[in-house]
This record gives sequence, structure tokens and C-alpha cells, in this order.
Amino acid sequence: MDLPKAVKLVEVGPRDGLQNETRQVDTATKVEFINRLSQTGLSVIEATSFVSAKWIPQLADHTEVLQQILQVPGIAYPVLVPNQQGMLSALQAGAKTVSVFTAASETFCKKNINCTTEESLKRFVDVFALAKENEIPVRGYISCALGCPYEGDIDPHRVAYLAGVLYQSGCYEISLGDTIGVGTPGKAQELIQIVSQVVPLKALAIHFHDTYGQALANILACLELGVQTIDSSVAGLGGCPYAKGASGNVATEDVLYMLQGLGIETGVDLSKLLEVGTYICQQLQRQPQSKVAKARLKA
Repeated sequence: MDLPKAVKLVEVGPRDGLQNETRQVDTATKVEFINRLSQTGLSVIEATSFVSAKWIPQLADHTEVLQQILQVPGIAYPVLVPNQQGMLSALQAGAKTVSVFTAASETFCKKNINCTTEESLKRFVDVFALAKENEIPVRGYISCALGCPYEGDIDPHRVAYLAGVLYQSGCYEISLGDTIGVGTPGKAQELIQIVSQVVPLKALAIHFHDTYGQALANILACLELGVQTIDSSVAGLGGCPYAKGASGNVATEDVLYMLQGLGIETGVDLSKLLEVGTYICQQLQRQPQSKVAKARLKA
């Protein structure tokens, strides 16, 4: 297989992984969680979200978290911003990288961020203007790229259109999210082939949930096409509060184990990552969802 020699892992556990946890996680634990992740070799750690506490109460302490973590040189700590107000708050807190998000499904977009897809794109105009003014890189997320809990299958050309708009607006990278984990390798490859006609492969990232156990297979299928950036969550933390039945993100440990087996460089230490997964799961009083972690525990 013609696979990339190196892959960038984007750790989304502190934001996407924790946002749907029913057990409240205190600020000190979040800060410790991110600081430990910073010692594993990861180059991108999504820190938090500057969304209203009304919508995501778990991340209401976004300012405190971002200001208290030890930001290691060479590591990016992007934060999610939904609109101009979120962007202003993030800038005031000292954010150096931000992310915006929309969905390929109109119904999901309305339930998730209370607006249509086109309206969400209009909200980003001010975000991009502020980002350019402050020299802040912007990453883009597209949810429901392979399926929606309300609308079913999603037209990949719809995803390509949105990705193109975000890229032309200034996003350095577009993350395609299989929010409910319904994708299969063939569908994943079709998506990448169509979206890469409007956005360069080097600017595409993949974000798979493992609801149907297809995440690793989908990732491998995308690697075969040249994708070099993978979103994942330590211990398989996460889900989606607006996608009923969606299980967690693919576990970073499982992705890393596969990549190591393929001889693909990431710069991440698996042993250290497993320790971090154990730490945060102890705080959450739950078992890691990573298959590698479970296998190591049995051993």
C-alpha cells in the first residue's frame, strides 16, 4: 500500500471527549489532563470550546482552562468558537488557534447550533476577519460528513461544497466528521476522492466515531488515498449530545497502535498516552474504551 510516511494526530479528548460527560469535571482535572497529554509527543491538543455555558455546561470554564494549562512550545492548543462573540472571548483568553464548525445536514445544524448551514457560514465571516487581523490560524469542522441521525445518507458533493467554502474563507485544515459512525471504507474513500477535488489532500483531516466498529478500517482506507491528519480521542472519550446513539470517538491509543504497526511516524509515545487515558478515566470513574488499553490491562 502507498501510505504516508508520517501522520499528524489531533487529540480532541479535552474538548470533544469531555463535552458530553454527565459527571462534572473540575478545572484542575482538565488542566492536568491537557498537561499530561502535552508530554506524550502530540503536536495538536484541542483544549476547550468557547461556546455558551448554556449549551455546553461542561466547558463553561474555557477561559480558566486555556489560561492555566502549560502551553508547550511546538504544540497547538486550538479552541472551538461558534461565532464572533466566541472568537472575541477566545482572543481575550489568549487563544492562538481556533476552530469553527458546521454540518452537512441542515437538520443536525439546526439542532446543534440553532441555525441553518448557510447561516453558520455567515457567522464565520466575522470570525475569519478577526482571525486574519490577529494572525490566528483557523481550522474547520464539518459534522455528519457520512451520515446524519435525522436525514440519513449525506451527499458527498454537499460536503465538498462546504469544505470548499471553508477552505476559501481561510481554514488551513478541514476535518470531515463521521459524527454517528455509520461510514464504511468504501464510503469514506468516496468522500475523500470527491472533497479532494476542491480542497487539497494535505488540508483534509478525518474524524471518525466508532459506533459501528468501522473507524480504524475507515482511517486505513483514507490513509491509502493520502490523508495525513487524523482526529482521535484518548481512551475513546466522547460522543455527540445531538446525535442519539453515537458512541465515542475512535481511541487515540488504537489509532496509534495501528499506525505503529504500519511503520507510520507520529512522534507520539504509546505508553505515555495509555497512562494519560488511565488517568482521565479514573477521574471520570469509568473504563477506557480503547481496545489497546483493555488488552494491556488484561495482560
